[in-house]
Amino acid sequence: MKYLWIDEYLLAKQGVTKDLQESWNWIRYHIGGKMFAAICLDENDRPYYINLKLEPQEGEFFRQQYEDVIPGYYSNKQHWNSVNPDGTVPDELLKTMLDKSYALVLSSFSKKRQREILKLSCCGTACGECEYFGAVCKGCTEADGKVFHTSGGKACPIYACSVQKKKLATCASCGEAPCSIWRGTRDPNLSDQAFEESITNRMRNLKGAAKPDGVRL
Repeated sequence: MKYLWIDEYLLAKQGVTKDLQESWNWIRYHIGGKMFAAICLDENDRPYYINLKLEPQEGEFFRQQYEDVIPGYYSNKQHWNSVNPDGTVPDELLKTMLDKSYALVLSSFSKKRQREILKLSCCGTACGECEYFGAVCKGCTEADGKVFHTSGGKACPIYACSVQKKKLATCASCGEAPCSIWRGTRDPNLSDQAFEESITNRMRNLKGAAKPDGVRL
């Protein structure tokens, strides 16, 4: 297979797990327990198809453009597609197709469930890694944004904008992050350098999620 990067690329996405379906001899990649990609192996463990999910019109378009993209092998042929692992589909295009598959399956969950699966707050904070989590805060998603540093029963301004106003799963779907609301909402105990580092880390976390069109940030 020429796409030797595929395993590392998929596992770098937020919330992705993989397993081996032994009876099929498929390496499967899941988000929230749902498969979004698979490498189909033959009896000698050599890849013969890469399966991924696309919107029907997009799948049909790629099939017309590349003879190495066909209707999904042993899958729903309207929604799934199979790519020749030694074919002519460019690497960057295959990455885009895999991004779209990941985003499509992730979007099948409720927005709250998406944040739970990604283990991120809407601003990209990995709550489980936060020093306040489990002590004075139960997490942004669980608290509906009413985290420890807000008052008056109000949600954090970032949560209020992203989730309550714009109805997004995370700020990754907005495209404006880090915005002025991010910069106006900071831990006063952080130095300027530490705050900028926190923004960099949160943006890095959000890169594991996808925008609505499936293209990674």
